[in-house]
Amino acid sequence: MPPAVLARRSRALAAVALVATAATGCSTLFGPRVEIPQGIPPGPGVPVPYIDIDAPGRTSDQLRGWATPISDATGIPVLALEAYGNAAETMRQRNPDCGIGWTTLAGIGYVESKHGTYHGARIAANGDVSPPIRGVPLDGTDGNQKIVASGTDPHNPNEHYDVAMGPFQFIPETWQRFGVDAIGDGKPNPDNIDDAAVTAARYLCYSGGDLTTAAGWEKAVMVYNNSMEYVLKVRDTAAAYSVNVEP
Repeated sequence: MPPAVLARRSRALAAVALVATAATGCSTLFGPRVEIPQGIPPGPGVPVPYIDIDAPGRTSDQLRGWATPISDATGIPVLALEAYGNAAETMRQRNPDCGIGWTTLAGIGYVESKHGTYHGARIAANGDVSPPIRGVPLDGTDGNQKIVASGTDPHNPNEHYDVAMGPFQFIPETWQRFGVDAIGDGKPNPDNIDDAAVTAARYLCYSGGDLTTAAGWEKAVMVYNNSMEYVLKVRDTAAAYSVNVEP
């Protein structure tokens, strides 16, 4: 067979093989397809190493080496991932019966604010998110809960409503009760992703008890946002992070 004909036949066979590979979902070109678990609670993901949670300053900085490769795989900003890992490790040391994983916090952080980057917001080196992320007025419309801001007259037609604050979208009343200073500056700040992540972990553990159980995890997230659609969205996102892929 002439060389030119042989070359054309080889190219044709290669093209057929490529089509067959794509059609059968073979992983030769793009690597194996990662199956995302569907159960509740979502997996805990890559274990967070021990850190000194009582060290001065931003204790999340101790997790840079842990967070960087996970960030590369999942697309979670490093600073946000450090905050989630720090919050999970803080609860492991302070409230070991809770069992909250960083993946759950990352799932909520993504759904609530795209990890503190909603509408072009950025996370500073100390964890502050700017410009501040604020939700819509909680005036009871469009499926939102109606929450009148404290200090106003509920019968006044010019009443003002609360808005959710920060990367974890806390309402002011919840923040006043559970807010935590995680970076040691003396002021719990809902617009700081470290403060917000530890506060969210604390609130979830308080609400659900044992988050390693399906009942405890679902109850905690439902208290955080009373919607089964929300619970499943957080579960799906956290489950993707648990196997180190983007949702």
